[in-house]
Amino acid sequence: MSAAEPSIRRPRVGVLAIQGAVAEHEEALAAVGAAPRQVRTPEGLRGLEALVIPGGESTTFGLVAERSGLLAAVREAVAGGLPTLGTCAGLIMLARETTGGEQTLIGGMDVVVRRNAFGRQPASFEAELDVPAMGDPPVHGVFIRAPWIESAGPGVELLAQYGGHAVAARQDAMLVTAFHPELAGERRFHAWLVERARERAGEAERQEGGVRVRAQ
Repeated sequence: MSAAEPSIRRPRVGVLAIQGAVAEHEEALAAVGAAPRQVRTPEGLRGLEALVIPGGESTTFGLVAERSGLLAAVREAVAGGLPTLGTCAGLIMLARETTGGEQTLIGGMDVVVRRNAFGRQPASFEAELDVPAMGDPPVHGVFIRAPWIESAGPGVELLAQYGGHAVAARQDAMLVTAFHPELAGERRFHAWLVERARERAGEAERQEGGVRVRAQ
């Protein structure tokens, strides 16, 4: 067994711990083979192989992250290809643009998102969703002040719809949902992220091995 194997088997996946269901995301990640870590500062991103951006209030999220310097660090990490899962407010933060007011964003995904699209807190609901990319059975979606994807660029794969609106998508190493899989015991989205993290860890190991071989 090589020293790198434990990292590949249990990749280090950060959960931004500003607000939202942080503990539930950590539980989901651990259940699918990751080593979760709460991230509150730019330094917390070091050594990660993937990242989760939870739900919460996106305006507050942006302001707090910007003041701490975390926003710029996450932007850089996402732009550098760090596999990322964004749920609800995480979808909003990863969008290139939002409707319905000014919003500080991380960006990276070629989507325009409508905030609070399904209504405010009293309009929260649950629904069964067909998500072919995740296989059977249907996904149980928990929608809380949920956004939807208003439009998407050609590089974005729309994965699910509800009421005629896109509510899940992926692009490159980014996966986003308008709902909360972590609150429904749904693990497939986290499993997708962990698989991308393993691929990233394996690629890093191969590159390090190549450097060692050339150095000899």
